[in-house]
Amino acid sequence: MKRGAWLTVAALVAFAAIIVARLPASWVLPSGPKAPITCVSTEGSIWSGACSGLTYQHTALGDLSWELKPARLFLGRLAAHVSLAHAAARASGDLELGFGGRISAHGLSAELPLDPKLLPGVPPQLRGSARVELAHAVAVHGIIEELQGTIEAHDLIEQSGRITPLGSYRLSFPGGAGEPVGTLQDIGGPLAVTGTLRLTQHGGYELESQIAARPDAPPELVENLRYLGSPDAAGRRTFSMSGSL
Repeated sequence: MKRGAWLTVAALVAFAAIIVARLPASWVLPSGPKAPITCVSTEGSIWSGACSGLTYQHTALGDLSWELKPARLFLGRLAAHVSLAHAAARASGDLELGFGGRISAHGLSAELPLDPKLLPGVPPQLRGSARVELAHAVAVHGIIEELQGTIEAHDLIEQSGRITPLGSYRLSFPGGAGEPVGTLQDIGGPLAVTGTLRLTQHGGYELESQIAARPDAPPELVENLRYLGSPDAAGRRTFSMSGSL
């Protein structure tokens, strides 16, 4: 190829790179009433930008900002540092989308209220707050395969009828090979709880725990524990549950 042709190609590549680098985010993000993801307003470019009033399938998620990592594109991965804020909820971390439906997260930190409007799976009668600190997590086609970090639930209350305090709890996942297994431990409240939570390779979970009422537990909570069967010599009752995530 002649020198003039090389210069032409180089100029076209440089021009394309400049256009992509400066491409407004509003040109890329979908819009319209039928779009699954919408923003009230957008700022910046596809590499570094913000989406105010983010909604997904008509669910309000808050304000999103991102910083893409271009070098990861050469490995066939889309990676970015993202931050999301919605009222009292905050989340940030490094996310990466790879081949085969693989999604990984690093340094993920989040604080949010347990509100069915934010988390549809939360029972409507349950209230409290959650704190998440994950050093590493990997999901493939929606199934969690690797997990390292802690998930905490604080000041839980059950408010069907009278308000009943349930306490605070921590799940700790050490990471490593195999199905993720977390250790469950109460961190204060009317119930003494220990146990394990296993996330299965089929997208399910298996919870095994032992529960005992502390001396200051509300009478209605002590009464409800009787449905778990007879206690052992230490006053603990076994509770097991499994299902799909």
